[in-house]
Amino acid sequence: ELTCQLLSFSKVSDNSIDSVSDRDFIMEFISHASICMVHLSRLSEELILWSSSEFGFITISDAFTTGSSIMPQKKNPDVAELVRGKTGRVVGNLISIITLMKSLPLAYNKDMQEDKEPLFDTVDTLKICIEVYTRMMPNIMVHREVMYDACRTGFLNATDLADYLATRGMPFRQAHSVAGKAVAHALRLGKELDDLTIDQFKTFSDLIEPDVFDYLSIEQMITRRISYGGTGYENVKQAVQQAKKELNP
Repeated sequence: ELTCQLLSFSKVSDNSIDSVSDRDFIMEFISHASICMVHLSRLSEELILWSSSEFGFITISDAFTTGSSIMPQKKNPDVAELVRGKTGRVVGNLISIITLMKSLPLAYNKDMQEDKEPLFDTVDTLKICIEVYTRMMPNIMVHREVMYDACRTGFLNATDLADYLATRGMPFRQAHSVAGKAVAHALRLGKELDDLTIDQFKTFSDLIEPDVFDYLSIEQMITRRISYGGTGYENVKQAVQQAKKELNP
């Protein structure tokens, strides 16, 4: 008990064999670290895609990118790519420690000396990845107009057309079919759904009125997502506030 107090342990170990043979705390830590790195990796993939010329949604600060050794115009999202790559390293450390422990008998075995490298490497890798991300994220420039224009393509409002018809009494199964036909017609004309005229809309259903254009607007589409966990403006604001509270209790 004195040793427990001096080392600030929460309690005395209940089993002496477990005390020397258990490495669950290492496996648990690296498991949590792996999950954290997977989230960073997925975020990295988004940033890499969004910063590409094909998307152009964001610009990552020059402090976190490099140029190409051969192409003068190229800007490589190095930090995001390296974090994505280091995720495999941390997940590999998890597999390493689990494989190390899987066949050991109870009590201490010299094999356990191999637990230090994956543990320390995971701590160092996770720490530096989080640190660099906290510096990089505030320095990302978001191109709102490009994102807005992208939302107008791809018929993102097709489901909203079906919802519009459903709110006017049409069974959703039928509304789904009508919306699909309207999309197919717009595709043949090389137009987006909200570029169709009211007369063209009415060829698919007499329930469609001129207010459909407001209903299909990007702003209205987002505003209507008000269910719990939805992506409406107010929902996102509340989610951000909640996240800030959790990070700064």
